[in-house]
Amino acid sequence: MIKDILSYISDTISEKINSTRPVTGGSISSAYLLETPERNYFLKLNKAPDALEMFHAEQKGLDVIEKTATISVPHVHLVDSVNDKAIILMDYVENRRPVSSDYERLGRELAALHSLKQNDFGLDSDNYIGSLPQSNKIHTDWIDFYWEERISPQLKTASRAGLLSEKEIPNKDKSIDVFNRYLYDVTPSIIHGDLWGGNYLISTDGTPFLIDPAVYRGHSMVDIAMSKLFGSFGAEFYGAYHEIIPITEFYYEQIDLYQLYFLLVHLNLFGRGYYTSVSDILKRYF
Repeated sequence: MIKDILSYISDTISEKINSTRPVTGGSISSAYLLETPERNYFLKLNKAPDALEMFHAEQKGLDVIEKTATISVPHVHLVDSVNDKAIILMDYVENRRPVSSDYERLGRELAALHSLKQNDFGLDSDNYIGSLPQSNKIHTDWIDFYWEERISPQLKTASRAGLLSEKEIPNKDKSIDVFNRYLYDVTPSIIHGDLWGGNYLISTDGTPFLIDPAVYRGHSMVDIAMSKLFGSFGAEFYGAYHEIIPITEFYYEQIDLYQLYFLLVHLNLFGRGYYTSVSDILKRYF
């Protein structure tokens, strides 16, 4: 089957594929390095029913970031379905282990992305956070967006699955009160939306690349919060970033409240191993 896919890709991009080999990098998809006389490509394959939609959403997110010309992303060349398998083909980024100066550059370039002011919150299309649908309905108010499109849907999913009890789930009024206390006066920015340590690369020439985005227009602190959830990016990154975008009032409270979304996502995706982390934040603020 892979031969049919490679033949289709070769015909579509009008390049001969000299070699292909499996690589890491597709957490929920199989991934391959394709070598042609022109360049190297990164190919992901997935046969899940919603895989094509997921790949189109990934392409949209990468395109949104690419058009800002602030921080690099792999350029997407093809999204399609072949033999009931969804495919996404993009530039392959040869990468290396980051050094201090790489973290500084990543911080500066992410801040440049976040500094591009936007008019509203959300996106003109929905996408995914991991394999879960993520609603991006447009809002003019950040707190409304964060409750309606982020926290409330995940709480409902956790409740239906029996991962949180009814008494543990805060109601809308209580949640809005908490968000008004800590998340006020937010200017919308284009954000990556899922910025953990596995979703950036440093190319061999030191260029930072963002990958696997869940893009929307939101609070820049969402990306900072996620970057600290599973081990931070290092002092150099945050120092460079906050030279451009200063530390907010209620910085640590915002980190907690934005990590709540990602922890709820992980609870819903992977189960009760994330219950304590979710419960701790709910008890602390709600």
